[in-house]
Amino acid sequence: MNNVTIMNHPLLQHKISRLRDEETGTNEFRSLVEEIAMLMGYEALSDLPTEEVPVKTPIETCMTPVIAGRKLAVVPILRAGLGMVSGITALVPTAKIGHIGLYRDEETHEPHEYYCKLPDPINERLIVVTDPMLATGGSAVAAVNFIKEHGGKNIKFLCIIAAPEGVKRLHEAHPDIQIYVGHLDRELNENAYICPGLGDAGDRIFGTK
Repeated sequence: MNNVTIMNHPLLQHKISRLRDEETGTNEFRSLVEEIAMLMGYEALSDLPTEEVPVKTPIETCMTPVIAGRKLAVVPILRAGLGMVSGITALVPTAKIGHIGLYRDEETHEPHEYYCKLPDPINERLIVVTDPMLATGGSAVAAVNFIKEHGGKNIKFLCIIAAPEGVKRLHEAHPDIQIYVGHLDRELNENAYICPGLGDAGDRIFGTK
């Protein structure tokens, strides 16, 4: 799967291990998600186009690279994906932010849309979709479907922890997008939770049960 990048940076893995710990409280968990998203975003955005512009230093004027255009869109899958947004926007403060709301049917584990608002025009933007967990892949596939239906083309998907089943499903449904995974876990259990995972990312980010 050439479009899948499994990250192995020691700093990233250390922070993910802290996320897993059931003793990690809400405040630290939230901060860790932001830090991990920033580290992942740094890698995922390594192919951003640049252009040379003149800059006057205290010594002389030189031509130096800046990011070409300001057309990045960050689209979190609600609600857990919101936790990763500030990490990406810390890198690119001019990024626009969209939202996709999905809920998972408790019996079928399939996603249903309840909200979708994307920056316009979405077809001209690099779109970074965020969700801490890629479990069955249903929500991720649905979110990318919605973005494509609205005209989005250049899409990257960032998740902190993924199950092999979810990566396979997203890759097969959307082989044209780039998928970035902080850690590939062992499997899904019978309740479609990632093992060993970290529990419910949304509950742990927002302090809910």
